[in-house]
Amino acid sequence: MTSPEPGPDTDLDALVRRVDPDRWLASRFIADPKARADVVALYAFNYELARVAGGVSNALMGEIRLTWWREAMEEIAAGRPPRQHPTVEAAARAGYPPAALAEMAEARMADLDPAPFADEGQVLAYVDATAGAVTMLAAWRLDPKADPHAVKSAARAYGLAGLWRLKRAGVDRLPADWTQADLRSRVREARIAARDELKALPVAAFPAAAPAALALAQTARELGELETRARLTWAVATGRV
Repeated sequence: MTSPEPGPDTDLDALVRRVDPDRWLASRFIADPKARADVVALYAFNYELARVAGGVSNALMGEIRLTWWREAMEEIAAGRPPRQHPTVEAAARAGYPPAALAEMAEARMADLDPAPFADEGQVLAYVDATAGAVTMLAAWRLDPKADPHAVKSAARAYGLAGLWRLKRAGVDRLPADWTQADLRSRVREARIAARDELKALPVAAFPAAAPAALALAQTARELGELETRARLTWAVATGRV
């Protein structure tokens, strides 16, 4: 099967800077250039999956594209050469568990149904499988000894805020009975839990969780780049979100 997109981006750092500025800014706190490039490759992979639903005219086309990404990872797991796509090749070089990346692609099938999630359980399952998976894999790449549970609540906070950002963009996946106050309360709870969990996270892996420092403010307003930089800098300096 051919690449799902013609002319894919080859400068992944520039791509992520444009489409995922929060995580890109957090990645600037990764001192090792190779580790930083590998984490950026993961963020590029996540973007490729996240944009599928908005770039197709029907769910079947979305399934085909997401299946391409899942099968690309399954082929790597089977020992076959990576498909000729910059993001696939970069993810392979980075050494991420291909099965975990395949699961990320499968989780995005939920994006093809635009209906709101039914309840909190569905919301958290989706957030854990998307934002949670990205954060855990980034933390693992930065320090293989990092406990994935140490970033779970931080990822939930940022993932929940992401659903609010999506709603502002016109795609409402939140349960029908959730108000903005309800969402902010859940983000606040996740941040409080994260502050205890992150104490167990190696310092080198903290940039993976740092975007959670933006979450609560993002449920109230859009943040400018200067404020985003300041919040991320404070988070990395203090080890808190």
